[in-house]
Amino acid sequence: MDKKTYRAKVDNNQAKERIGSVDPYGFERPEQFDYSSYEEIMSQYLSVLTRRSIKWSKLLKGKNRVQKNVKLKRYVRKGIPNEHRTLIWMMASGAQDQLERNPGHYQSLLSGQQDPKLIETITTDLNRTFPDNVNFRKTSDQCLLKSLYNVLRAYGHHNPAVGYCQGMNFIAGYLLIITKDEEKSFWLMDALLGRILPDYYSPAMMGLKTDQEVLGELVRLKAPGVWKTMMDNGVMWTLVVSRWFICLYIDVLPVETVLRIWDCLFYEGSKILFRVALTLIQCHAAQIQQAQSLPDICQAFKEITHGPFVEECHIFMQKIFTETGSLSMATLTKLRAKCRDQLTEEKS
Repeated sequence: MDKKTYRAKVDNNQAKERIGSVDPYGFERPEQFDYSSYEEIMSQYLSVLTRRSIKWSKLLKGKNRVQKNVKLKRYVRKGIPNEHRTLIWMMASGAQDQLERNPGHYQSLLSGQQDPKLIETITTDLNRTFPDNVNFRKTSDQCLLKSLYNVLRAYGHHNPAVGYCQGMNFIAGYLLIITKDEEKSFWLMDALLGRILPDYYSPAMMGLKTDQEVLGELVRLKAPGVWKTMMDNGVMWTLVVSRWFICLYIDVLPVETVLRIWDCLFYEGSKILFRVALTLIQCHAAQIQQAQSLPDICQAFKEITHGPFVEECHIFMQKIFTETGSLSMATLTKLRAKCRDQLTEEKS
């Protein structure tokens, strides 16, 4: 081992001792985690977080309700401090209104008649949720598995048309990590699955399938070279981006980056998922276009979700609003109608 490699290893080990092997959200850092690089990124980001926290405190002034406006939208895009995240997510998504309009509804779902098949499906998936997170282990002092079970079965009975499908456990788990509150997590799930992302988790998953095709249309318009590479190699969008959309970037991008995406998702809606996907694709167009086969393309799509580009979440979030250009809901609505019609025709 040369001196440079040895020094880097020592620096990384020292950074590991300072930072710890578990992140603030309970996720264990992987063996190959670059502690030195992370510490450098976070030292810069912490100063951003401190500034944002002061500004948010002045904006809220102890209030538990704020009105949507241009200033608040700008603040959300720059990141919500963890101490205010639950409040803003609940308010922006309409979840707080639903909670207040339906007092006792969550508890009544838990105490009401239970569907044995739904319970069995949820129970099967429960222990597969975040195996790398200490909060979801039975040995943990603050084990979240019981809360996760409650939120999922309550939602399954609240929305029997959806019930439960794979991926929902990770979304509910993330919500619990942030809110530390079952009822609020339940109503946030209701906002996500019922209003922000309708038909993503229904049995036919038509909303999800449609949005994957919409992304393909957007790439054809904004990154035609990538679109041509995909077509030339016969690669379907569902093969490379379905996990991005169905898990809302959980376990795809770093935790801090995912939370920043969710800040905007709850406030601005589903178009944020497209902005993130387009930024990843457009900024790595040359890398993707070098792919010569289906495995090469899959590997390229895997690689573009790792490294400093996505770890520097503040810079990344600035890029999703500058690199992708205009993306209106009117455009998305038009493309969704077109893609949904095509999928329906193919099915019939």
